[in-house]
Amino acid sequence: MICKLKDLRELCEIAENEEDTALIDQDINKLKEQYKHLLTLSYFKEDIDINNAFLTIHSGAGGTEACDWVSMLYRIYLRYSERHGYKTEIIDLLEAEGGIKSVTIEIKGEYAYGFLKSEVGIHRLVRISPFDAAKKRIS
Repeated sequence: MICKLKDLRELCEIAENEEDTALIDQDINKLKEQYKHLLTLSYFKEDIDINNAFLTIHSGAGGTEACDWVSMLYRIYLRYSERHGYKTEIIDLLEAEGGIKSVTIEIKGEYAYGFLKSEVGIHRLVRISPFDAAKKRIS
């Protein structure tokens, strides 16, 4: 990569027309993408980071609110997966009034586990409930 960068620098110095600079720009953009990819890979130290991931979301205490929050998280993770080019498969889905009681999805793709392994734990939402007539702020 360093050699290629040096070569591009020399080409920039001798470029004579816009067509030359356009080709150089393409090569620079390719190098940027390679650099981003290598930088991302440097975050993954464990052998299992390259694997697929299973993601399970359970509602906690809170009834309808908790089920609605699970639905929101589910949509968030599906969109995240789509944007990263991962395939998803619903393994288990338990619906409830106002949303989803629990869901397990398999996220398939390179480094899915590595990217998602830090998502462990409790995710809380604080908002004014659309289900509460008193419009109280809840968490």
